[in-house]
Amino acid sequence: MAEAQDTQDAVQDKPIKQRKNRLYPAVSEELAAVMKSGWADTERHGLDPIEQAPYAAARRAALSARFPGERIVVPAGRLRTRSNDTEYPFRASTEYVHLTGDQTQNAVLVLEPLADGGHRATAYLLPRSDRENGEFWLDGQGELWVGRRSSLAEGEQLLGLPCKDVRKVADELRAATGPVRVVRGHDESVEAALADKVTAERDTELKIFLSELRLIKDAYEIGELQKACDSTARGFEDVVKVLDKAEATSERWIEGTFFLRARVEGNDIGYSSICAAGPHATTLHWVRNDGPVRPGELLLLDAGVETTTLYTADVTRTLPIDGRFSPLQRKIYDAVYDAQEAGIAAVKPGAAYRDFHEAAQRVLAERLVEWGLLDGPVERVLELALQRRWTLHGTGHMLGLDVHDCAQARTESYVDCTLEPGMVLTVEPGLYFQPDDLTVPAEYRGIGVRIEDDIVVTDDGARNLSGGLPRQADEVEAWMAALRG
Repeated sequence: MAEAQDTQDAVQDKPIKQRKNRLYPAVSEELAAVMKSGWADTERHGLDPIEQAPYAAARRAALSARFPGERIVVPAGRLRTRSNDTEYPFRASTEYVHLTGDQTQNAVLVLEPLADGGHRATAYLLPRSDRENGEFWLDGQGELWVGRRSSLAEGEQLLGLPCKDVRKVADELRAATGPVRVVRGHDESVEAALADKVTAERDTELKIFLSELRLIKDAYEIGELQKACDSTARGFEDVVKVLDKAEATSERWIEGTFFLRARVEGNDIGYSSICAAGPHATTLHWVRNDGPVRPGELLLLDAGVETTTLYTADVTRTLPIDGRFSPLQRKIYDAVYDAQEAGIAAVKPGAAYRDFHEAAQRVLAERLVEWGLLDGPVERVLELALQRRWTLHGTGHMLGLDVHDCAQARTESYVDCTLEPGMVLTVEPGLYFQPDDLTVPAEYRGIGVRIEDDIVVTDDGARNLSGGLPRQADEVEAWMAALRG
């Protein structure tokens, strides 16, 4: 990787300071002059707004109505250092993306209250690199280093709202009067500019509202989640086709195979892929993905493609590595499948959010009692939650721009809510028998099974967005055989 300039210089509107470069320790006046001229005008005109622009405008309107007379500040965030002078790939904050559709770093959305009511929304963006001061080629975030960015005029066309230079936002916020709320945790410079104007309690209220604003997805969001699920299904097919290569290497082959699909069809993976073969399937968040892949064992693959608009799928399938379930594996798998079927059936408008979890847990508790692993009756098991030794986790969560979406929502608005059309959630029961669990027969130990799908609540029930992937044991075996030839 080529040496780069301090990433913050351009953002803070400071004079450009050339990074120390062993080959070129200084910039001559003649070179500086040459670099200023001879560049074509690449300004784009007549751009169509991004598809989510009208949806983002409606979300901003809801935000405006909730906090009348108050200035609202929502940063996109900044690059984070991975090591030395390299950064993690940038991912704009969920709140900022939801309200603008924009994904650029260092950006800030400001809703300024108007005297006659409502707000004026402005996106503060980093403009095109300055050719006069050399930022475009001397700064590590200049356009010759990282690529072209939109001009402010282009940003206005794309986003459908006024755009201003983000290098001025800190001064403007410091000079602002009246009540202010800011989404914290994304941009320290913005928070510093507002330090004497905001309170933690008021900012928490803003965070909660923005989280709850995402509980019900609009038509655009459901469409993006469907795209994510469709790409994810193709990623699972890719994995099945190369299981022989994973057997010759490790779980990393599975991880890399799915990642390729995510990068080709989307932005990235929505979360670290769980490629858990054999006993690793009993570790809920196994993301080391460095273990062996052996015939006769199961592969628990929990992975999701994140679309170019940052909506993610979250899907799990448990697959027999050699293409056929053993009798015991099938018995455990069928129990989880039946539990998931019960959970999905409980997802419908007007139902309590907790219903799908309780329906799935009941099925698993019944099977554990039937197998002699727990003493009944089942009602006693459920009352004491004894099944959790092997079920471990909740049966699902909200899904959207975040894999665990709406995480800051209040309990009464989330887990104690009534399901409504447009809510999207996962249904993902599992059974996990740890390799060292002496309370179960030896043949159970090291088997982990989870089945997970992404479900949208509709007006008259629910729809499985990831239903293109087979779930029933016979269908899984037939699907794998067809893919592997």
